[in-house]
This record gives sequence, C-alpha cells and structure tokens, in this order.
Amino acid sequence: MYAIVSTGGKQYKVAKGDIIDVEKIDAQPGEKVDLDVLMLNDGTHTVADTAVLEGKKVSCEIVDQFKGEKIVVFKLKKRKRYHRTKGHRQKLTKLQVSELPALS
Repeated sequence: MYAIVSTGGKQYKVAKGDIIDVEKIDAQPGEKVDLDVLMLNDGTHTVADTAVLEGKKVSCEIVDQFKGEKIVVFKLKKRKRYHRTKGHRQKLTKLQVSELPALS
C-alpha cells in the first residue's frame, strides 16, 4: 500500500515507515503533521478521485530539521569581466510516515 502526498509544492510517493526529506515545515521534532493525499493504492485498487480523497490525510512524525547539501550558483558573462559565485543550502525537514488512510 502506498500514497502520493503533496507538501511544499512537490509530490512524494510514500508507504508506511518511509522516511522522506521535504521542504521545511514549521514544527519541532516529535510533533505529528498531516499531509494531503493525491492518490491512494492498496495493491489492487487505485483511487485518484478528489471527491473520495477529500478528507484523507497521511500522518507523519517529524524526525529532524536540517540543511541540505550546498548548491553553488555561478553566473558568468563571457568577455564582459562579469562573474559571481553564490552558495545556497535549503532548509529541510525529515519526516517518518506513521499511518496511511484506509481505502474504502
């Protein structure tokens, strides 16, 4: 059984017990958060109807708040003596999926 959930403008495929890294969620480690379900599959049936999935949520527990890998942004205009180097580290949240909604 798995579900497709949405958070931070991105979609993730999750199953019970999975650990995923998502964009930062304002909460402390140990707190529970609910994610919106876009699709649900129980192995035999797949449901993607928004009317059926309207009240369904995937329950997750926040494991950690951390920064991702450093990304180097380099801008260059050739023959113009222009170049800029800038780094960025995205703030992320590590989630552990604790419960998937029942398909009924």
